[in-house]
Amino acid sequence: MTERFVVQPRAAATGAAGHRLREAPTPTSAQAAAMEPVAVRVLPDRHPVLEPLARYIDDPDVTDLFINGASGLFVDRGRGAWPAPEWRAREEDVRDLAVALIGLGGRHIDDATPCVDVRLEGGIRVHAVLPPVAAEGTAISIRVPRLDSPDLAELESRGMFDAATGRWLEDAVTRRENLLITGAAGAGKTTLLAALLGCAPASDRIVTIEDVAELRLSHPHHVRLEARQANLEGAGAIGLPRLVREALRMRPDRLVVGECRGEEVRELLSALNTGHDGGAGTLHANGLHDVPARLEALGALAGLDDRALARQVASAIGCVLHIDRAEDGTRRLAAAGRPVIAPTGRLKIEELPWPAR
Repeated sequence: MTERFVVQPRAAATGAAGHRLREAPTPTSAQAAAMEPVAVRVLPDRHPVLEPLARYIDDPDVTDLFINGASGLFVDRGRGAWPAPEWRAREEDVRDLAVALIGLGGRHIDDATPCVDVRLEGGIRVHAVLPPVAAEGTAISIRVPRLDSPDLAELESRGMFDAATGRWLEDAVTRRENLLITGAAGAGKTTLLAALLGCAPASDRIVTIEDVAELRLSHPHHVRLEARQANLEGAGAIGLPRLVREALRMRPDRLVVGECRGEEVRELLSALNTGHDGGAGTLHANGLHDVPARLEALGALAGLDDRALARQVASAIGCVLHIDRAEDGTRRLAAAGRPVIAPTGRLKIEELPWPAR
């Protein structure tokens, strides 16, 4: 997909069901002349449902949009979420928009199914929650993918790590280390994972498994598997644990689980302990030394006790990489560690010297 940058006016938008999503009054000609042009990223063939959000989706700096019912829209351009004062919408408008966006992703949201997550064409991810579950009004969270797929050199230039660490990371991929990338939501786990997998030899067959497919790899042999939720009758669901088992039958050279958040951790660890090296996954965690508790919680969901989990992780995972996001939005690789078994028999992370060499 080719992107082009143009300067276009900030026009008001119309809601998916015909309701007008109102913006602030149009500036006077004098005010407009004083305003700097806004560079936007124009995606071809955008669906009309997305038009109310076009000016934000087209902004190349925008990573996330949050609509909190009638309370307004918040936009994250990599430096935290800030309100968009020009956005105006009633609660019924936002609900209609949520229904239309979820429908665009091939699913249905209503009072019986008030929480739904979908991926739209082009990689946009939409999560919506309806009242009364969302107590203050319909809540819509939209992750806007960056069209670029930064490699390790680009991430180094952005300050995520230094040159020595970049060489060490590339070497970890070359020696087929199994990696676990941790951090908070929006820290850059998926971005770093994609950059690392981009270093894999072109002859490798990479199979990625995600709840909602987000990984964009610069690699010639990438097979993407995405979980499927149940239909309106409650049938047809295909979860991550089954997809991990299916992936093992596809002869992957590198098996990747985009995010471990449940019992699929058992299948991933089992796979990485049976000769499938060079694999990877991501995990939400507050810090490097919080990873054992997080893994123990997931292991409990899969029926693994603490000691069984410790043995599995210490054998399967070669290195844990933790990413922090600073208040100014800067992402940085803050620490690295190696899973080991403590004298108590439980898992702990032994921190590596940093930067690792």
